[in-house]
Amino acid sequence: MINFEECAELLDEIADSMPYELYRELNCGISLLPQLKVHPAALHNDLFIMAEYIRNSLGNAIVFYYGSIARVYGNAGKERLRKELDRILRHELRHHNEHLAGCNDLGIMDDEQILDYLKRNGVQPK
Repeated sequence: MINFEECAELLDEIADSMPYELYRELNCGISLLPQLKVHPAALHNDLFIMAEYIRNSLGNAIVFYYGSIARVYGNAGKERLRKELDRILRHELRHHNEHLAGCNDLGIMDDEQILDYLKRNGVQPK
């Protein structure tokens, strides 16, 4: 597994390779935090948040969680990790651009994935 600094450099390279227009109004940018973040719906601390799109009074941001990335992709080679980080960044950028467009299709898909996770684990959501 690459260390925190190497992960940050990889994210920078991936972000720099994408069209600038995708980042409009992402005024708080992209950051990498060291912690692991467990999803609130996790039943056995087995569902990790790799990154999230955040909107608040300060603005719009994408935050990656190195601890989660290390936990899930710790044994991945650098190229596989690059592909996964690219996929995750594209996912979060889609959330951002859907928000700007006034829709939430990806948010609905994310919610459906959580419901599927709960059902697979014997929980009937309300």
